[in-house]
Amino acid sequence: MDDNTLNKGDSKLGSNGKIMTTRNSIPNLILVSTPIGNLGDISLRAIEACRDADKILCEDTRVSRKLLKKYNIETKLSSYHEHNAQKIRPKIIRDLETGAQIVLISDAGTPLISDPGYQLVRDCIDNKIQVSSVPGPTALITALAVSGLPPDTFYFGGFLPSKSAARQKAFLEKVELKTTLIFYESPNRLTDCLEDAIFCLGNRDAAVARELTKLHEDIQRGTLTDLLDFYKKSGPPKGELVLMIGPPSRKVNTDMEALETLLRKLLKNNSLRDTVKIASNTLGIPRSIVYERALIVRDAT
Repeated sequence: MDDNTLNKGDSKLGSNGKIMTTRNSIPNLILVSTPIGNLGDISLRAIEACRDADKILCEDTRVSRKLLKKYNIETKLSSYHEHNAQKIRPKIIRDLETGAQIVLISDAGTPLISDPGYQLVRDCIDNKIQVSSVPGPTALITALAVSGLPPDTFYFGGFLPSKSAARQKAFLEKVELKTTLIFYESPNRLTDCLEDAIFCLGNRDAAVARELTKLHEDIQRGTLTDLLDFYKKSGPPKGELVLMIGPPSRKVNTDMEALETLLRKLLKNNSLRDTVKIASNTLGIPRSIVYERALIVRDAT
């Protein structure tokens, strides 16, 4: 390829020494990643795309305006979030079809990752409107990199359900996955979430990352029970956080005969709750499985 050939969005120095940017003639929606905490983490291409756009769509104009002000970006901001998306999406498509270049950003990180934008992208594709992306930060990858957990394969589950029953169901659906599990979670629900994870998945290696790239960045590592004990003592953490749970450290013991023998012995002198806890820790079987079997054993005696 000739050195002077430019791809879409490439830049070169003009005769006056200033950066010249080629503008794509095709109507274009550009997904631009923004910093997850430290405003210095924005890329040159992200700044350029935002400056060149006719409009920037964002979740909260108050949040995004701070970023744009820092980098002297004067492009018009418009709100695009789950409450108004359905209403304004047709107009956005019409604007794109008539030649507008529009950037979509989220409050932090990569658009669409647990943020609005998926249906807009789908509508663009259906209407033959080109969609491109300026890559950048995302909390789940940043957290995984520093977690100390296996990064070769992972499952990202977004935000977990707020209710315990639904959360346990989500964990149980992943119990057979031999990979690192990554979730976003609310600080106020963290201890309940850890208890559900222990009950459903067993006591695995895990990590909690919060306030990533910010002044008070904090990574707590250990087993799920270590983390549960820590946060019960220290109280709910502040700031946004990522919960990561490692794969099973060993093959789950599925010898139901051995489990039932142990359960019958334990139930003679212990409550159901203590029996489940002891049997799970002894045999390395998730408490959800032990609990179901304990009910059967108890009712049969």
